[in-house]
Amino acid sequence: MLDRTSNAPDLPPEIARRRTFAIISHPDAGKTTLTEKFLLYGGAIQTAGQVRAKGEARRTRSDFMKMEQDRGISVSASAMAFDYASGDQEYRFNLVDTPGHSDFSEDTYRTLTAVDAAVMVIDGAKGVESQTQKLFEVCRMRDLPILTFCNKMDRESRDTFEIIDEIQEMLAIHVTPASWPIGVGADFIGCYDMLRDRLELMDRADRNKVAESIQITGLDDPKIAEHVPPQLLEKLIEDLEMARELLPALDPQEVLDGTMSPIWFGSAINSFGVKELMDGIAGYGPEPQPQSAEPRQVGPEEKKVAGFVFKVQANMDPKHRDRVAFVRMASGHFKRGMKLTHVRTKKPMAISNPVLFLASDRELAEEAWAGDIIGIPNHGQLRIGDTLTEGEAIRVTGIPSFAPELLQGVRAGDPMKAKHLDKALMQFAEEGAAKVFKPMIGSGFIVGVVGALQFEVLASRIELEYGLPVRFEASQFTSARWVHGPKDAVETFAQANRQHISYDNDGDVVYLTRLQWDIDRVERDYPDLTLSATKEMMV
Repeated sequence: MLDRTSNAPDLPPEIARRRTFAIISHPDAGKTTLTEKFLLYGGAIQTAGQVRAKGEARRTRSDFMKMEQDRGISVSASAMAFDYASGDQEYRFNLVDTPGHSDFSEDTYRTLTAVDAAVMVIDGAKGVESQTQKLFEVCRMRDLPILTFCNKMDRESRDTFEIIDEIQEMLAIHVTPASWPIGVGADFIGCYDMLRDRLELMDRADRNKVAESIQITGLDDPKIAEHVPPQLLEKLIEDLEMARELLPALDPQEVLDGTMSPIWFGSAINSFGVKELMDGIAGYGPEPQPQSAEPRQVGPEEKKVAGFVFKVQANMDPKHRDRVAFVRMASGHFKRGMKLTHVRTKKPMAISNPVLFLASDRELAEEAWAGDIIGIPNHGQLRIGDTLTEGEAIRVTGIPSFAPELLQGVRAGDPMKAKHLDKALMQFAEEGAAKVFKPMIGSGFIVGVVGALQFEVLASRIELEYGLPVRFEASQFTSARWVHGPKDAVETFAQANRQHISYDNDGDVVYLTRLQWDIDRVERDYPDLTLSATKEMMV
C-alpha cells in the first residue's frame, strides 16, 4: 500500500499544487457534462462545448474520436490540464475523463494507475449502478481516494439518505455529506454547504452561470427563510439534524486513505454544485503520490525525472498519422528537450515535442512536474507500461492487461491490402484498444476485445484512419490465456498444441481455448505451466 499519510516528505510548491484525478461513472450519469463544466470553471473554455479561440467545434471537448461524437459516448480516456483558483490558492488540475461504457473498461483500469484520486459520478435517480461498482472496486484495490458527486438532482431523484446508505452498503466505504440538497426534481432550488455554512442557490435560467452563494451563520439565521420556502426549510433542518447525528464527520485523513468519501449534490448540466466539488478536490484531494515500481518505489519529491506510459492513442489528429504516448510524470521537474532513458530498450530518447492536452487541442509543454500528464508523439517506440527515467533502471508496476472475453477473426475487404491490415492491427494492439493474436498455424489474425462495441469501433477506425474496410468473423475460440513457465516447457507445450497457440504483439505465447475443459486439461497435464487471464504491462 502506498504511503498517503500527511507525514509524507514535503513537496516542492509546484508539485504540491497538483491534483491528478480521473472521473468515473456508469454511462449516462453525466460524467462528460461534468468534465466540460470543470473546464468552464477552470477558465479553459468560455462556453460549454467551445474551446477558447476555437470556433470550429460546439461539441464536448473531451470526446475527440468521430464515433464518440456521433454516438455521444466516451470510448477513449482523454487527459486535460488546467489551472483552478480555490480561495487564495491556485491549483493545477490534471483531469482524466474515462470511458463510462463497460465495453471499454480496460482503458479505464489502466487510467486509474496514472491518477491519485477518483471522482465518482452517480445519477441521483439510479444510485450505484453495476459499472460504477466495478470501477470502484479497482479504486479500492489501488487505495485511491474517492470523492462522490451525485448528479441530476434537478430531476426526480431518490431520497438523499437512501443514496448515501446504498453507497455505504454496496461499496463498503464511509460516506459523509459535504452538501445537502434542498428540494428534489422540479422543487430543487440548491444545496446547503455543510462544510462552510453557506446556502448555494441554483440559477435555472443560465446553465453556465456560477450559482449564488449566501453566507449564513447556521440554520438559525433568519436570512435562510428569505431564500428557502417554509416546507423545504422544515425538511432541510430535519434532514441535517439526522445527518449530523447518524453520519460520520469529514475526516481528511480517512479521505486520503480511501476509507471515506465526501459527497456533493448538484446538477452538472446547470453548472450547480460543480464549483463546490472542485474546491473539495483542491482541499481534500491528495497531492501527487509515490508510484509503485521495481526495484523501488518512486517518490514525487525526487529530483530526477521519471514517468511511465499508461495509454497510447494513435491518429488523434487525422491529418497527421501520429501516435501519442500519454505519460504520467512520477517524479522530478521535466523540461522540454531533455534526454530520458527508455528503460525497456535501454536507449536514450530526446523528448523534443512533448504536449499538454485540452482534449483534442494540444500545446507544446515547455515543462512538467510530478503529477502532470504529458503526451509524447512517437512512431511506435513507446508502449503501454514503458518507463522513462534519467538513467536509473526502474520499471513502474501494476499496469494491467486483461484476457479478452470475445474473440473474432478479421479480414480485409480487399485481399490485396492485407499488409495494411497487419499494420493497423499492430497499432491498435500497441494502443491497448484490442488484443491481436497471430495463430501459429494458418494466416490472418484473431482479435480479442472485452465488449462487442469494441469490434464496431475498431472497424470504424480502421476504415476511417487507413481507408480499409474490414469484416469481423466468428471464431471457434472463446477465450485466451497467457502461458507462463520455464522457457523449454512453454516451447514443448506450444509445439504439442499448435492448433490452439497464438502469439500476442509482444511475441508472448497465448493459448486460445474453446471450452473450460481445455484449461482444465492443461492445468492437469502440464503442472509446470500456469495459464493467466491477466498480463502485467511491465516491460
